[in-house]
Amino acid sequence: MLFSTGAKTELRDFTPEELEAALAKGDVILVDVREHPEHDAARIEGALCYPLSTFDPQALPEGNIVLHCGVGRRSAMAAEQCAKAGVKIAGHLAGGINAWAQAGLPVTRG
Repeated sequence: MLFSTGAKTELRDFTPEELEAALAKGDVILVDVREHPEHDAARIEGALCYPLSTFDPQALPEGNIVLHCGVGRRSAMAAEQCAKAGVKIAGHLAGGINAWAQAGLPVTRG
C-alpha cells in the first residue's frame, strides 16, 4: 500500500510483517522519530533514534530508510520533511511501534 505525504511523494506503507522481513534481510535502516525517552522505554531492536523535534532529513544515514513512531502520525510528518528536503526514503511503518507490538513482534524495553 502507498500513501501520499501531501508533498507529492508516495512512500511505501510497511506492515509490521513486511518490515520484520526487510529488517531480517538487512534491506532497510529503521529510524524511530519518537523522542529519546520514548525510544529508551520501548523500541524495535536496531532502530536508530532521530526525534521529530530535532529531525533533519539531511542527517539521516544513507540507505533504504523506513521511519516509525508510536502510531504513524509523526513518521508521516517526518516523511513530509524528507520529501520537502529532497531526501528519498523507502516508507514508514503503518501503525508505528503499537502495530508492531500488536502483531506479536519483539519490543526491547528499558
